[in-house]
Amino acid sequence: MPVTENEHIRSFLEYIQYEKRYSHHTLIGYETDLLQFQAYLRSQFEISDLPTATSTFIRSWLADLKEEKNQSKTINRKISTLKSFYKFLLRQKVITTSPMTVIISPKTGKKLPSFLAENEMEKLMENLEHTEDWDSLTKSLVIKLFYLTGMRVSELVGLEESQLDVAGKQVKVLGKGNKERIIPVSPELVLQLASYLDEKPVKLDGVETVFVTENGKSLNTRYVYDFVKQYLGAVTTLQKKSPHVLRHTFATHLMNKGADLNAVKELLGHTSLAATQVYTHNTIEKLKEVYKNAHPKA
Repeated sequence: MPVTENEHIRSFLEYIQYEKRYSHHTLIGYETDLLQFQAYLRSQFEISDLPTATSTFIRSWLADLKEEKNQSKTINRKISTLKSFYKFLLRQKVITTSPMTVIISPKTGKKLPSFLAENEMEKLMENLEHTEDWDSLTKSLVIKLFYLTGMRVSELVGLEESQLDVAGKQVKVLGKGNKERIIPVSPELVLQLASYLDEKPVKLDGVETVFVTENGKSLNTRYVYDFVKQYLGAVTTLQKKSPHVLRHTFATHLMNKGADLNAVKELLGHTSLAATQVYTHNTIEKLKEVYKNAHPKA
């Protein structure tokens, strides 16, 4: 629940929490940005009423952020927050025009996603076969599910038994904004997960998540990040070693095998096709290789 005393900020946060159903993490980010902007207005222009802020005030804040060496990605996130906020005020008839209409977001260099090569993924899968105890079995199934479904870490950690359809060989994932999507799961992994559920230790009250520790507690995100980093470190020299690398690997391998872009978009739970198109770069590189090797004049 939003705690700010500012009426307009509080109303906006309640809107994105209860109607848009944004995650708690996103809610905190929006609140932080708005309170930071409000503090800037108060210190620089002696106003605290956000609806009266002009585009000049906003540009001044953005320039200040840039001088403080904030990255373009960070500044763009704050611009996005303000755009959503003033769009909400327009809808509520608090303002008649948005000061954001003349604000241009700085360009950011697009970073290509880090992913494992197929031979690295094969080596990782081999390493996951050594499951002598409950802890190693849990880690093995978590990493396999990341790679075979492309789930986000928050989606996997919060995955409940009721979301796993063993008979249908699929899993129902609750993504960003509480949007549901269905992802198929390989027959082999489904059987492993079914066996895992049968052998789960006594659950603590209220714990219905698929994956638990040997003490019956749900996994936490930090723990998952740590052991995924350890396993990836054994097979790759990538600088970034996180669960998201496995999500990138899932999407990249699908695209490189000719999967339809829109299908990959639905599997990943992206709202925009633009977010999925970043994975086409690998397909383009493969096409260049095919062209070079096959065309007589290449």
